[in-house]
This record gives sequence, structure tokens and C-alpha cells, in this order.
Amino acid sequence: MRFWQALSFTEPEHVVPVAQIAEQVGFHGAFVSDHMFAPEKIASRYPYSADGNPPFSSATPWPDPFVTASAILATTTRLHVSSGVYILPLRNPFEVAKATGTLALLSGGRFALGAGLGWMQEEFALCGHDFKTRGRRFDEMVEVMRTLWRGGMVEHHGAFYDFPRLEMSPPPPGPVPIYVGGGSDVALRRAGRLGDGWIGAGNAPDQLPAILAAIAKARRESGREKQAFETIVALTVPPDADVVHRAEDLGVTGIVSWPLSYQIGPGTSLDAKRAHLERYGNDVIAKLG
Repeated sequence: MRFWQALSFTEPEHVVPVAQIAEQVGFHGAFVSDHMFAPEKIASRYPYSADGNPPFSSATPWPDPFVTASAILATTTRLHVSSGVYILPLRNPFEVAKATGTLALLSGGRFALGAGLGWMQEEFALCGHDFKTRGRRFDEMVEVMRTLWRGGMVEHHGAFYDFPRLEMSPPPPGPVPIYVGGGSDVALRRAGRLGDGWIGAGNAPDQLPAILAAIAKARRESGREKQAFETIVALTVPPDADVVHRAEDLGVTGIVSWPLSYQIGPGTSLDAKRAHLERYGNDVIAKLG
């Protein structure tokens, strides 16, 4: 089992040192989060809370995930970094392929693109992208990026993106892994059909069998069941031995430690964060990893 630390809502000045501590105490990777901005008024319903309200305010920091990942990867040696999750259809596939391919190349393959469709209609409207077509554009963006990552002269002719022969250089050492986020039935099917993995947003252990079965079904139907696949879960219960072993038996490959602001509160010192991560490393990773 591999363990990941979510860096969401971490004070920007603490992000890099917290990632370094995470590496020191045995975490496999870290997640960096993504939003472009927070509108003053949000009518869109947040899909991962009972009341539909997001767990952040307009003052919550959202440093650019690729710049943040670059800083972390440059100051660590073993830690992997994934966006968790990047709102892919809010962007241009050329720019995303270039940035992520460079991150993967310069880090020796330690970067993965965790990507989702996004839920905030206001964000799409203000950025000038169609919210309703984001699913279809997501699917084609994945195809476009994997084509560009191959290196050499390539071309693509699709419903949303069309370009003649061109070359994006330098290519990454291989296709950048894409971990699809989202908990809906459609998201699970998309993860199995297109993804190299799936990232959960928070699940109870008894939800995992149905989720993993849905992903496995989509992988079989797409002829991808023999390809490597990461299943990374943020559990809603403490990761004790019984819970972790049962998850591993189901095929879970990674467990996410919740953002530190959820566990020890917001605005904590770096020393408090270090102490918490060291306890997690000793009590969870060293025993169950």
C-alpha cells in the first residue's frame, strides 16, 4: 500500500516544507489541488457535501498546481506528485500536455495528472469554456495529450480539437499517468475506460466494493483490464490495520491522508504539521505500508 498526503488548503509558505517532511516520514506521494479562483457568489452545488456548499472560502489559497508541483519535485528526490484533481476541460490540451510532459521529464517520471471535469459552472463561464460539453472535451483532451506525449510528428482530427502534423518537444519519458477523479457513475466508467487510475474524493470502506466493481467492469469492456491501474482512496475512517488490509484485498493501491487543516486544524505551525506527519509515518506508514 502506498500513502499520499493531500496538500489542499495548506498555507502556501508551508507547501514545499510539508512535502519534504512527507517524503522524510515515508509517504509515496503528495496531491496538489486546483481552482482558478473563487467567485464571490457560487450558485453551483458542490457534489461532495451534504448541503452542497464547498469546504473553502474566497480567501482559500489555490497556488497553481503545476508550478507548485515543480517546486516540490525540485526539492525532493523520491516523492511523487499528482494533481488532485486538475480541472482539465477548463484548459487548453496543448498547454497541459506541455507542462505535464515537462514535469514528468524533469522529475524522472514522478508526476501524474489527476484530472476531473469540474463542478463550478461559474468558473467555466468566466474562463470562456462550455460547461455542458466538458465531459466530451475531457475525453478528447486525453486522446490529444497522449498523442502529443508520443513525440515526433503527430496530428489529430476530432470534434473539438483539430490540428495538422506537428511535434511537441521534448516528449516525456512515457505517457504521463492520468488518474481520473470523481465519484459519479459516469466518472467511474470514465476512469476505467480512459484512466491509468482513479482518485476518490472521500469514501467509507463499505462503498469500495461497488466502486471498484464498476471501474473493473469499464476496464473489461474497454479491453484495458490487463493494463496497470492505480486506485487511490481517501477513506472517511481512520486507516487502521483492518481497514487498510481490507482495502488492499479489494485492489486499492493508495490511501490519501486528508488535508492537514482537516486533521489538526487550519493555521497550524510548521512544527505542528511536522509532528502530525511524523506520527502518521510511525503509526500508519511504517506498520501498514
